[in-house]
Amino acid sequence: MTHDRTGQKIKSDAKVQKLLDEVAQTITAHNQKITGPREASPEYKMEYEDLLKRVERFRGRPLFYPYIGSGAGQGPYVELEDGSVKLDLINGIGIHIMGHGHPRLVRACLSGAMSDIVMQGHLQINQDYLKMGEKLVTLAGKKSKLKHAWLSTCGTIANENALKLARQKTTPARMIISMKNAFAGRSTMMAEITDNPEYKQGLPEYNEVLRIPYYDAKDPRSKETSFTKLKEHVAKNEKNIAAFAFEPMLGEGGYYYAPREFFIPMLEFCKEKGIAVWADEVQTFCRTGELFAFETLDIGNYLDLCTIAKTAQSAATLYTAEYNPKPGLIAGTFASSTVSLQAGMAIIDELVEGNYFGKNGKIQKIHTSFVKMLNELNETTCKGLLQDAGGLGLMIAVTPLDGSKEKVMELLKILFKNGLMVFNCGKGPHRLRFLIPAIMQENDIQVARHILEKSILEVAGK
Repeated sequence: MTHDRTGQKIKSDAKVQKLLDEVAQTITAHNQKITGPREASPEYKMEYEDLLKRVERFRGRPLFYPYIGSGAGQGPYVELEDGSVKLDLINGIGIHIMGHGHPRLVRACLSGAMSDIVMQGHLQINQDYLKMGEKLVTLAGKKSKLKHAWLSTCGTIANENALKLARQKTTPARMIISMKNAFAGRSTMMAEITDNPEYKQGLPEYNEVLRIPYYDAKDPRSKETSFTKLKEHVAKNEKNIAAFAFEPMLGEGGYYYAPREFFIPMLEFCKEKGIAVWADEVQTFCRTGELFAFETLDIGNYLDLCTIAKTAQSAATLYTAEYNPKPGLIAGTFASSTVSLQAGMAIIDELVEGNYFGKNGKIQKIHTSFVKMLNELNETTCKGLLQDAGGLGLMIAVTPLDGSKEKVMELLKILFKNGLMVFNCGKGPHRLRFLIPAIMQENDIQVARHILEKSILEVAGK
């Protein structure tokens, strides 16, 4: 006897779809009233200060920014509970690539909320899990040998899974080669791979990470120096190196990137030595002008492992057939939420279908215009105060003022006060980093210019 599937009936019900459309359109109509930065409303001041104090009490420390969103936003602009609106150029550190209140995402989130469950896990999945995994494997497989995807909730877990796969395949090898100034996540092991003492105060040293310098565009011997150091590590730790883990573009380390020629000798050497090649694309996924940074650099065929998150609204560890793990090595109760999976797929589809990628894509046009704006400020009203602007795609950084941590921290707070949210990266020098939303328009870039100019001059004049 054949039974009708209730789930399919809900999804195809014309009344349900009409209601979803109506709700999405109503929400979008409200969001469209948010058109640019504005100051907080005095009537919400006491209420907002109380909210901030409550957050501080339960966290044990205040928020970095006095930011509590209202749940509304339009494009690159986000509204806070105090009635203010900020130009958001940090995007939750890379999560909100389509900005705030994007109609396609609103619709996808509403659709995901219809499910009978909130979270999908590896024991019990719905088709959203299947579709996301297939989508990632299909897209990654066009320019790499990556054949499988294991979904998870965040970049840290994706990276933990990649390390497990590498170590199981190369057992008993345990060491990892990573870059200086790398960032890999907040778990104990990923904090070990991360090269920032401030992020692991009081944590034990496991002495399982060997470092090589990242590419330095100002050093003509940079490629040779890094490759030589890599070979030295391998020679001293023969048969005991499980993986070479690298960010195609440094994230927390300062938004520096390397040309293809920097990576190729090292990747070829690792392949010869049976060392797993692992690209950490947790932050670069969808942001460098192509879907994957390994496409931007044309290094996909060297990869054994690739980790992604942030833009996808969930996370995944991609791996070749050779690194398919034995049962039980990677699992987890949560794979992702139904809403996150549907939203992530909507974002990827929007980017793939909407002419965002490639040399003439929207991302490259945004990059060119934004870097040009920073350079113009550095050459005119902010003479010498915004140096070395650059990056890849939607990941852009600049060294402000004297590049000291003290000045950059002061500038971040002034920028926020004046209506612009950015963040810092690097540590020698400290830099401003921008994670530009893919929906950024030229007039929004000019809004950013005005606030940057005002804030830089305000700090420099003190």
